[in-house]
Amino acid sequence: MAADRHEAHHAGHGHGHIEYRFCPKCGGGLDKKIVKASEPRRLVCQLCSFIFYQDPKVVAGTVFTLNGGIVLLKRGVEPALGKWVFPGGYVDRGESVADAAVRETKEECLLDVKLGPLLNVYSYPRSPNVIVVYTAEVIGGTLTAADESTDAAVFAPKELPWHELGFDSTKDALNDFIRGYLK
Repeated sequence: MAADRHEAHHAGHGHGHIEYRFCPKCGGGLDKKIVKASEPRRLVCQLCSFIFYQDPKVVAGTVFTLNGGIVLLKRGVEPALGKWVFPGGYVDRGESVADAAVRETKEECLLDVKLGPLLNVYSYPRSPNVIVVYTAEVIGGTLTAADESTDAAVFAPKELPWHELGFDSTKDALNDFIRGYLK
């Protein structure tokens, strides 16, 4: 049972759905059941009747320019190992989304940023993640691949590596940023 929970925990850091099999309260088996007629099937414990709601995870990120180009990072971890993304990561419980966007940018590329307007919020039916992306302005630091990145680069909008982007949210946010801020 512990191995299954460990596996599910690590799988949760990806962008796909996870199938939990055991109740987090009592360890009983989970079964998909209709709890309310108007809602999808929920995971319900066969022993204690606990309803295990699979809430989304919130991701915060930033898209910004440096020296006239857009900053992207090459991922050094799965999912999307070796693919390009904007700086971002999971929001910690008790942390504001805006603070997480600033923190993740600093951790991943050693740049201090001041947030600008919200670029957009992205979610996809096959992913448990809700990605909140802000525009930002660099106010300090030196662009460096750090934390979960193996490379950090500045791309002119016409030179973005579209076929090497990590996630749908990366592509969608870059398109929104170019349309809204680089006219």
